[in-house]
Amino acid sequence: MFKDEAEIYVKAGDGGKGCIAFRREKFMPRGGPSGGDGGKGGDVIIKAANNCNTLLHLAHKTHYTAENGENGLGKDCYGKAAPPVIIEVPPGTLIKDENQRILVDLEKDGQEVVIARGGKGGLGNIHFANSVNQAPRYAQPGEQGEKRHIFLELKLIADVALVGFPNAGKSTLISRISAARPKIAAYPFTTLEPNLGIVQLQDYRTLVVADIPGILEGAHQGVGLGDKFLKHIERTRVLIFLIDIAPIDNTDPLQTLEVLKKELSNYSETLAKKEYVIAANKMDLTDAQSNFERFAKAVDRPVYPISGVTGKGIQDLIKAVVDLMDKINNPVP
Repeated sequence: MFKDEAEIYVKAGDGGKGCIAFRREKFMPRGGPSGGDGGKGGDVIIKAANNCNTLLHLAHKTHYTAENGENGLGKDCYGKAAPPVIIEVPPGTLIKDENQRILVDLEKDGQEVVIARGGKGGLGNIHFANSVNQAPRYAQPGEQGEKRHIFLELKLIADVALVGFPNAGKSTLISRISAARPKIAAYPFTTLEPNLGIVQLQDYRTLVVADIPGILEGAHQGVGLGDKFLKHIERTRVLIFLIDIAPIDNTDPLQTLEVLKKELSNYSETLAKKEYVIAANKMDLTDAQSNFERFAKAVDRPVYPISGVTGKGIQDLIKAVVDLMDKINNPVP
């Protein structure tokens, strides 16, 4: 099961108490102070990890508390610092405070942030001796650890996103070009959550492709599965508009393309500015060729005819995507 939002409460550990103690040496019934410092409380750390791909685990456990630092002891013994609590999240997770302000964007594997700091340990009485008071009976308490109410939002990180109406064949295509095995059936919204597939290129590079649930007109306002998943394609470099070129309901493919572009534009300016290629899918069906010819003449850029079922034309599509990404990554001065 996929989950892309979570709400958690974190509490860092309190610092340990400083110790009030005195040396007990022969012929010195009350020697100088020997109370050690308390240990630091444990931090709460959120860390991006590639072995994590959903926030589902945070739905089952919402409270995280680090241990307190150990108290100081006599004979100048310092309390041990408490270990941190580490919460792993997928790369691409936004961390927000209770006012929905973004604190940090954990984009890469291994990136981490201390979200709640443990309290400092209190000073033992060894620190408070002076010429006036050589046997202080005072030590500091440890500082309290920070408490926070945190919101997490996952935005998938992929190179390419498949964008299309329900039943455009996105899941079939991603299963054809990668090892991803999404649920595939002949009814709308088979894909109820994003899928990621990794495409192995001939030059040993890889492409990460995201398949999100189908978009309907009004998606930016919540129609269909709505805008819940559009955020997952905001980080992608290139979009593939996947058009059903032989729809059962005879929907005009050109109208389909315009609706998709409009929905992305209405959702965010970021999506409106994305580079894209157009693929006409289901070229193996009756009437596909004549529909394709009309459609290709009506748009202002190349259209790549493909069949997710037979695999025809897919390599040309992938090459076009790679060429576009190379152009984005290496712009001409």
